Amino acid sequence: MSSHNHARHRDRTLVTGVIGADTHIVGNRILSMALEEAGFKVVALGALTPAEEFVKAAIETAADAIMVSSLYGQGELDCRGFRALCLEAGLADILLYVGGNLVVGKQDWADVERRFLEMGFDRAFPPGTRTDEVVAALDRDFAARAEGRRIADEGREEQGTGG
Repeated sequence: MSSHNHARHRDRTLVTGVIGADTHIVGNRILSMALEEAGFKVVALGALTPAEEFVKAAIETAADAIMVSSLYGQGELDCRGFRALCLEAGLADILLYVGGNLVVGKQDWADVERRFLEMGFDRAFPPGTRTDEVVAALDRDFAARAEGRRIADEGREEQGTGG
C-alpha cells in the first residue's frame, strides 16, 4: 500500500452508488473521488444499483460503510428495507449513509432526515452537502465505533441548515 498522509483511512472500505432507477451519476462520482482523496478505499457501483447489489458488494469487499446516493426524488421508496437487507446478510454493524435529493417537492429536511433514520440509516445528508462534510462525518463515526458506540452523536440535534 502506498503510504500517504491519510493512512488512518486505508483500512476503511466504502461502497458507493446510486440506488434504484436513478441515472444521476455525477454527484456520486464527485463523492467517490473525494472519498478516495481522503484515503478511503472506494468500491463505486455507479448508477441504477439495486439495494441488493450494494449489500453484495459490501459483503464481497468487507466494507465498513455503504454510501447510498439518490437524486431523482424516489429515495424513500428505493431505500425502504435497506437496513433489513444488511441485517439478513450479516452486516449488522455496517455504517449506512444516504444523501441527495431524497424526496420530491419541498419538504422540511428535519422530517425527511427523521424518516431515513427511522428506516435504519445512520446519517442522511441534504442536497448540496459538501464532500468534506461527509468525510468529517465518516471520521467522527469511525472514531465513535472504535470506542464501541454506533455513531458519533454530536451534531445530530443542532445540525440545522448551514449554508
